[in-house]
Amino acid sequence: MKELVDHITAQLLPCYPEDEARSMAWWIVEESTGLTRAQILTGCKITKNILNLQEIINRLLHFEPIQYIFGHTLWAGLDIKLTHATLIPRPETAELVEQIDRFAQKEKSTTHVLDIGTGSGCIAIAIKKRHPEWHVTGIDISTEAIAVAKENAIRNNVDIEFHVADIFSDEIGGFESFDVVVSNPPYICESEKASMRQNVLNYEPAAALFVPDSDPLRFYRRIASLFANRKSGSTHPLSLFFEINEAYSAEVVALLKDLNYTDIQITKDIYGKPRIIEGRMA
Repeated sequence: MKELVDHITAQLLPCYPEDEARSMAWWIVEESTGLTRAQILTGCKITKNILNLQEIINRLLHFEPIQYIFGHTLWAGLDIKLTHATLIPRPETAELVEQIDRFAQKEKSTTHVLDIGTGSGCIAIAIKKRHPEWHVTGIDISTEAIAVAKENAIRNNVDIEFHVADIFSDEIGGFESFDVVVSNPPYICESEKASMRQNVLNYEPAAALFVPDSDPLRFYRRIASLFANRKSGSTHPLSLFFEINEAYSAEVVALLKDLNYTDIQITKDIYGKPRIIEGRMA
């Protein structure tokens, strides 16, 4: 089996660093055989050929993400279905969920959560898995993404409301019941494309990634404004959590302050970059 992993790795090396190529080689073998790496390394025999192996390798050599090739990924302990209508969830986004967990340990009154731009539903599902007593809702402008999110809720045995909604619509509203709002909105500037890898540019949904250079904070401004203008009848203080572009942390903080959010905090990701911003609205 080591020979097969070495063979796949060698074919991928022209396009990927060795550690990444070897990781994908193991992924192909595990996914295609149904055996874990531990089972293989401890002597389990592979009794069937890997179908379409060269096709899989060729797709990787054209930089198609392996998560799309196999149609799912493991993230934050969840099995998340993916299509080209949904972003591949990143480790930084798992840190966003962990930050909400830390907040929940201090604020026991949290009950209603809204995930804006839910995509595959990964954030909403991770939150619901950890807090099954909470009522969690996810919204997205993409009908295709919402369909995937609904499948992922079933796949991971959680009950979540998912709806197609456009936060820039004049008809958006009905937010009074939510006490936690979380969003990982598009935040990569168009000018950053030049430094990005082909697997992202050519395969992941651009609408979920990019914002114009002329208005990089458009989603943060819109979401924060919607909740700054909640009706006076709201009975719960609101906690807002954003994943952000590290280049604009100061600007997002200033935006929230201008809208009278308080207790604004920045959390750095595992790479030491400012990645999560939270604030409160009375």
